[in-house]
Amino acid sequence: MSQIIITPVLTEKSTRLADEGRHYSFRVAKDANKLEIRKAIEDRYPDVTVKEVRTMVVRGKRRRQFTKRGLVQGRQAAWKKAVVTLATGEIDFYESV
Repeated sequence: MSQIIITPVLTEKSTRLADEGRHYSFRVAKDANKLEIRKAIEDRYPDVTVKEVRTMVVRGKRRRQFTKRGLVQGRQAAWKKAVVTLATGEIDFYESV
């Protein structure tokens, strides 16, 4: 498996959780387990220690679009999300912006 952490999830809820209690959300590979996610986070951010990892599979949603040629239907892909609780350290997603 080449890449475990795909991207951080930056929503209003995930930003609030990061500010309140050291919970950070990431989009991860679908076949990654909790131990691999923990190791990948600690390798990518060396000054943090992971306390807990919670994972969930976000269900893909149906999409419809009405065009001049008729109804176009599709489906958004399902993906896996990991919520990581840190024991020590802090992650700043906006440091390079």
